[in-house]
Amino acid sequence: MGYKNNNTGYLEGLLQSRAIIKKNNYAILPHDGLVNNVIPGFDQCDCSILGSQKLGASFVDYLISFKKDGANTVGFGGPGIETFLYVIDGHLSVGDGHETHDLQTGGYMYLPAGEKMYMKNLQDEATEVFLYKKRYQPIEGHEAYKVTGHVSDLTPIQYEGMEDVLLWDFLPKDLGFDMNMHILSFEPGASHGYIETHYQEHGAYLLSGKGMYNLDNQWFPVEKGDYIFMSAYVQQAAYGVGRDEPLSYIYSKDCNRDPEI
Repeated sequence: MGYKNNNTGYLEGLLQSRAIIKKNNYAILPHDGLVNNVIPGFDQCDCSILGSQKLGASFVDYLISFKKDGANTVGFGGPGIETFLYVIDGHLSVGDGHETHDLQTGGYMYLPAGEKMYMKNLQDEATEVFLYKKRYQPIEGHEAYKVTGHVSDLTPIQYEGMEDVLLWDFLPKDLGFDMNMHILSFEPGASHGYIETHYQEHGAYLLSGKGMYNLDNQWFPVEKGDYIFMSAYVQQAAYGVGRDEPLSYIYSKDCNRDPEI
């Protein structure tokens, strides 16, 4: 990978990328290849669209950097659309039009379909967030509801009994929720117990570390700042590498619904 020359803006060396795009199957989007998009409602923000229908996802993921005074005052989400926000780094005010919460690094909020999310940066430095939206699948007799908190208040569990692989669940295991958001963390040298193949799809943003990821039975290097899309049934597994920090990522998973025909 080339290095950017701060004087010219050009990369030193050949233009190249680790990006892998297999539409409707899987994708890896390295952070240094992301571009900014103008998205109505987001003022003083750098917005990158990650997973979307054009990639093959049933949801949309974003990486949003709120600059000083950056905000969304018109509301994110709306009728039929559920939303989730996780603060990667910074300090953000997040509300639903009735109640406002101050979220710092590690803070999160889920809003059910029909409620809009309002956001404002509360610091001079940029605040970076991972943002998600999906069309909600209602089920008779059950409803989703607002959930907010901080990752430090959650109790991780061992992933399938492995003490060096930990899982944090953000949302309740309640049939009112048709998705969940998780953090999965691998200590260096730890891995999935097997290569998974399943109905659920994922959008994952890497929060720390380095590793190798198996997608469709091919191994790829990944690192902090990468985004990975995994479609339904694509083979998938990971292991952490290095010495300094775990490979960890936040990711979405559809759940609690019978497949439609």
